[in-house]
Amino acid sequence: MMIENKRVLVTGGAGFIGSNLVDELAKANCVVVLDNFSSGKKENVAHHLGNSSVEIINGDIRDKELVRSVTKGIDMIYHLAVQCLRVSIHDPEINHEVNATGTLNLCMAAHENKVQRFVYVSSSEVYGTALRAPMDENHPTEPTTVYGASKLAGQQYALAYHRTYGMQSMVVIPFNTYGPREHYEGAQGEVIPKFVLRALNDEPPVIFGDGAQTRDFTYVMDTVRGIMLASACDAMIGQTVNIARGEEVTIRAIAEKIYQMLSKAHLQPIIEKDRPGDVRRHFAGVEKAKRLFGFTAGIGIDEGLGRFMQWFTSQGYDLNRLMKEDVVFNWETKK
Repeated sequence: MMIENKRVLVTGGAGFIGSNLVDELAKANCVVVLDNFSSGKKENVAHHLGNSSVEIINGDIRDKELVRSVTKGIDMIYHLAVQCLRVSIHDPEINHEVNATGTLNLCMAAHENKVQRFVYVSSSEVYGTALRAPMDENHPTEPTTVYGASKLAGQQYALAYHRTYGMQSMVVIPFNTYGPREHYEGAQGEVIPKFVLRALNDEPPVIFGDGAQTRDFTYVMDTVRGIMLASACDAMIGQTVNIARGEEVTIRAIAEKIYQMLSKAHLQPIIEKDRPGDVRRHFAGVEKAKRLFGFTAGIGIDEGLGRFMQWFTSQGYDLNRLMKEDVVFNWETKK
């Protein structure tokens, strides 16, 4: 299926991955962005204002009537709207409502309005920590958080709609994506931008646990390319696929790379206790994506970190202000 001249809905389209996906889709399609801007940012899609091929709707996937309305006349849905992992630690109910019930709302509306293809963008958190590695698509799903469990529920709804109603749904599982527009604030902030922000302010990195936990970091444009290739692949209907670099890196090694690149290697990490629900190891199996639609992630961690830091420093942020606002998240007080 060619992803051209389609009317495409992107939920969570003002978010980190979502907005980068919208940029690519808008080159050859009419795109509807649905986002309630709870974590997505208006500035991520502001450059599309006035673009006749992009419509931006401020709305919530928990609103059934709105979802039913915005899916009318849509050819494809890329579903990325989500409540983040760290919010689930102190507010599991909203994670369930958005990630699980919101997905069911979207599936029902897509079926009712005869949407051609439904692409559910899940999370590697559905697997939990690696029981074996690399973690292929047959790896057991044992999520450690309500976030992971709610994302698993969402992907099962998407696949159930294929099995029951024949909807052309599929599940794409990105591993730890990083790059331009990644969250750096508060509970939604991710480890790479937080390390960069602290290094630029001559502050040491904060590492939770021993730093030996691993992640499979994938640059955002590789993730977006993988999502688009998967969505165009007819063999992916009713299937699940990992989108990742296929290389594990420790959190401590990421901190060391960033601090070396920014000439701050003399700053030694601050070690905090383990965070609730953190997985110990993530290392993606990527053979299925390569076999089905020829995807490999081309940007390695060193190149990707360099690209991200170049982008971050070009944004003109008031780094001192950001540091003052970005305290270490306190799980007990929910701040």
